[in-house]
Amino acid sequence: EYIFLIAELHRYKADRAALKARWPSVLGAWRHMERLRASTRTPANLAAEKRMLYGLMPPSISHEGYSAKPQYSLWDDFWALRGYRDAAFLAAQLKAPEADAIAASRDQFAADLKAAITASAAHWRIDYIPGATSLGDFDATSTTVALDPGGARGDLDPAMLEATFERYWREFTARRDGQREWQAYTPYELRTVSSFLRLGWRDRAQQLLTYFMADRRPAGWNGWAEVVGRDPREVRFIGDMPHAWVASDFLRGALDLFAYNDEEARALVIGAGLTPDWLSGKGSRIGGLATPYGTLDLSVRGDAQRLRIRIAGSARPPGGFHFDWPFANTPPPARSGSRSLAWRGKRLIIPATGQPQTINIAR
Repeated sequence: EYIFLIAELHRYKADRAALKARWPSVLGAWRHMERLRASTRTPANLAAEKRMLYGLMPPSISHEGYSAKPQYSLWDDFWALRGYRDAAFLAAQLKAPEADAIAASRDQFAADLKAAITASAAHWRIDYIPGATSLGDFDATSTTVALDPGGARGDLDPAMLEATFERYWREFTARRDGQREWQAYTPYELRTVSSFLRLGWRDRAQQLLTYFMADRRPAGWNGWAEVVGRDPREVRFIGDMPHAWVASDFLRGALDLFAYNDEEARALVIGAGLTPDWLSGKGSRIGGLATPYGTLDLSVRGDAQRLRIRIAGSARPPGGFHFDWPFANTPPPARSGSRSLAWRGKRLIIPATGQPQTINIAR
């Protein structure tokens, strides 16, 4: 997490002097992770019944659910993978002599992590990504970190990833629609909004937000408790309130509705959470949104027959701006000025020109 923080500061500020000053601490964090994973890269863990533990971070109490006994929590490992990748990124920025060694450890850890998840699924006979490989438990709220900020989608089995969040959706709607008994839940689940957007589930993401917004406690505080009970008048444990971690999950999800960074494509995905009702009338807009590529001003307005996108600000992602058509019909032709833009299925790739541009999508 520390390495990720330093990398984020550099991505947004590009302060080389500050990075050089912090580099010894980044190296220290990387070396500590190396010692931790070495403790599980043992011959004993190569046995079939323990292969799901090999090369991972050691067991921990990453959350209260594992307080009875530390577990091999994938929350720790997805954060570790993020740290390895960012350490390699920062080493490359500085042309550090440790760059090759860090890149090699990154790749080795990524391979071990993928193999451990596969082994865990086989051992526990599950089709989803477990919360901990040592338990085979279901914990989609924890798995969200794999996508954001983990950026590990490319390292995960697509079928397992979809099965994980499809199951979460089924369980969420059963609770929401009164189809099963429940007593309490934690609004940490707000993290799933960003995950759903990355899976292309914009309507579901908006339904999640609608539900969670109605469960702010007390309503007039505009914040969330750590635990929300079904009966707001019941005397029960509520944890921290208002809960800043939950609030940060909301803020990240709300901003992702407008734009998020696709690290693999080095692109900004715009409007992923804007549903037709958000696009009608005056549409939706955001200004001065900070991204790793500069600031973004964005407005989107229209319907299934005619839609207009305006992009401005300093953001110039190398992979351009990606916009997924939010309607059921086949996307109409798209133009930026006099230039035609090509659809890839229902995704529009808009080159980043460095200049304000208006994209018209119409028959």
